[in-house]
Amino acid sequence: MSKTKTSMSPKAAARIQSSTAKSSGGKVSKGSFAARAQSTAAGNAKSGK
Repeated sequence: MSKTKTSMSPKAAARIQSSTAKSSGGKVSKGSFAARAQSTAAGNAKSGK
């Protein structure tokens, strides 16, 4: 396991959300890992990380 912290990118969050949606009939639950990843990526993009 890497000790380096990396920011969640919008591209990575989109991959996670896509995979989750495909495995759950097109839905991504509020509060799921995929939803949190998307939210974090949006915050990172906004702050320039």
